[in-house]
Amino acid sequence: MLRRLHPDQPKSFAFTPANQAWAEAQLTKYPEGRQASAIIPLLWRAQEQEGWLTRAAIEHVATMLGMAYIRALEVATFYFMFQLQPVGSVAHIQICGTTSCMICGAEKLIEVCKQKIAPRPHMLSSDGKFSWEEVECLGACTNAPMAQIGKDYYEDLTAEGFGKMLDEMAAGKVPAPGPQNGRFSCEPLGGPTTLKDMSGEGQNGSVALATRIGDTLKRIDGTEVPLIAPWQGKPAPQAATGKATEAKPAAALPADTTGISKQEAPAISTAKPDTETGTKPQMLEQAKGAADDLKKIKGVGPKLEATLNAMGVFHFWQVAAWGPQDVAWMDENLEGFRGRVSRDEWVAQAKALAGNGAA
Repeated sequence: MLRRLHPDQPKSFAFTPANQAWAEAQLTKYPEGRQASAIIPLLWRAQEQEGWLTRAAIEHVATMLGMAYIRALEVATFYFMFQLQPVGSVAHIQICGTTSCMICGAEKLIEVCKQKIAPRPHMLSSDGKFSWEEVECLGACTNAPMAQIGKDYYEDLTAEGFGKMLDEMAAGKVPAPGPQNGRFSCEPLGGPTTLKDMSGEGQNGSVALATRIGDTLKRIDGTEVPLIAPWQGKPAPQAATGKATEAKPAAALPADTTGISKQEAPAISTAKPDTETGTKPQMLEQAKGAADDLKKIKGVGPKLEATLNAMGVFHFWQVAAWGPQDVAWMDENLEGFRGRVSRDEWVAQAKALAGNGAA
């Protein structure tokens, strides 16, 4: 399915103060320089705030994380949980249309959506309160047909009951989620065969919690911070030195000529302390004459060749001269390629290549 940004976009986006504090707290979960890992939770928070994911919101999150815009757009357009167009102010209805639900009446639920909301998926209702779409399996097959509305599942639906449910939502009510036919959970329709005493407790735990906190249709607005981000307000974690370390957000690093932000680009560095395994072989500050094409060594690609060059390895004769201790050191210190030297017998290959042979 082709997913594009909606043609009508707001000019700007900003998190509310509460959501901004939540977003900044998320960044403390990740090591410095790895804040791009927070892309999905921050995009989701932006969607919860606005109802749908705007281009301005996507770019705002990308800037917070030091990512190129295109990388954030790739995530937003890949995952169907992100709504790229406006949704109903009260609820966006997601009807499961996969096998079990289809057999049990999902098509009738879709007809109700067409009649009461809009004739096509992702269209807003005339009052702007509702929108709908058909989705793939939501994993509640025992309780088919079902729909996800807001954060919860509404299961064991009938066309008539579903229509009344939409009317209640339009009137400002929040129907209890879960099974709509009296089932406690997902026991057989004929009644439970085990744990029979559980069914007398009314609502199951998930439904009871959603009902109690009124979380079913309500979008996240930041008031849930104590529940969702309990680490906020606590002292900064202690480093090995005993001093508090301040969590830093990702720097807004510009994209390089490839369109990838420096934060995302694979770093080639020799800053990693040398290990005590083996002996570091002789390295060169630069190639003596023209550098050899190290990619002729089996197992060496462009990235590994660049890593070797950065370490000071440019020629076949350097590799050919490595002894067991040199190989042991290289095997341990080739970040991301440990063990590659001995596994692919680089020394034997390099000797053949250095003597104009074929590896």
